[in-house]
Amino acid sequence: MQLRQLPSGPTLTLPDDLLWVDEHAWTPAVASTTYLITGALLVQSATRQAGRPITLAGPSDMAWVTRATVASLHAWAALPLTPDDGRFELRLGDGRLFEVAFRHTEVCVEAEPVLGFPARSDADRYRLTLRFLQL
Repeated sequence: MQLRQLPSGPTLTLPDDLLWVDEHAWTPAVASTTYLITGALLVQSATRQAGRPITLAGPSDMAWVTRATVASLHAWAALPLTPDDGRFELRLGDGRLFEVAFRHTEVCVEAEPVLGFPARSDADRYRLTLRFLQL
């Protein structure tokens, strides 16, 4: 699995055993319903054009990353989404490709030390959860 900063920036390799935990918890159809003054039901429906959440989480015993990788992810997550920045290409282990941005409405990067106490070395390991939004 890889995350590459667009348009042609650096690439981070991520563990292939990160799981897309909300892959099937989204639908492209969206609707709103309202009652008119006559009492009739008005249903407006459309297809979402973007915004699918992609949450990648590692099980407790796998998908660990180094502290250096976590630092890089935090630096990338600090970039606001603009026409020229804050966009990334996410390539999953099965070859699927998505243009994403960090989901700034939530904590984008969660990292918990595997050993249970704060890591000091760049090589120390962390469990990782990443929250993206498909563009």
